[in-house]
Amino acid sequence: MHAVILAGGKGVRLRPYTTALPKPLVPIGDQHPILEIVMRQLAGAGFTSITLAIGHLGQIIRAYVGDGSQWGLKVDYAMEDSPLGTMGPLLPMLDRLPEHFLVMNGDILTDLDFGDVLRSHQEAGAPLTIATHKRAVNIDFGVLTTDSGNGDVVAFTEKPSLDYRVSMGVYGISRRTLAGYTPGLPLGFDELVLDLLNGKRPPHSYDFGGYWLDIGRPDDYDRANAEFTTYRDLLLKGA
Repeated sequence: MHAVILAGGKGVRLRPYTTALPKPLVPIGDQHPILEIVMRQLAGAGFTSITLAIGHLGQIIRAYVGDGSQWGLKVDYAMEDSPLGTMGPLLPMLDRLPEHFLVMNGDILTDLDFGDVLRSHQEAGAPLTIATHKRAVNIDFGVLTTDSGNGDVVAFTEKPSLDYRVSMGVYGISRRTLAGYTPGLPLGFDELVLDLLNGKRPPHSYDFGGYWLDIGRPDDYDRANAEFTTYRDLLLKGA
């Protein structure tokens, strides 16, 4: 099983932690970088090879990870010279990827079974599988529903909570899904999903209810450090 880890971003929202370190290498808990935790999880889930898509401070990632043999993995690299979005970095490397593979951000902390996501993708026969997590958005105001015709208030809800399913930044994808796009041009996750929906080729959802934290902002990073000791065994089970 093969995975592509997206590790080329500048981590602007996580500054000052990312001033000298690429975001996937900021340490969590007892000094394990996020990327090392992810690599150990992938190896424990049965993955044997990884492509790291690197860009900003990529030479530091390459120096730390090397060939991946310390985790029983075979690692190669793809350099992103300019921002290409979430899916754009995959296009130049398609010819060296298997037909079905996992794609994930290199800055997430979760006990998601990455191997099961890829197996579910293959079994579903979908062009794209999106790991999703439930998120609640609390509205701190009374919400009014009005009639656009006459302006009358027709309904009222006091401080409602709205539930959504959001992308976790982990995807199962097939090469044929990306075959029609041009290498070297940006391709965002949003653009790909909309193209699939417009083409009547809906993505598959892999719903997950376990632990998930997207480490994008300083408060997320602080929370990850505070919770890692509690969730360490869960996050590194099988790794």
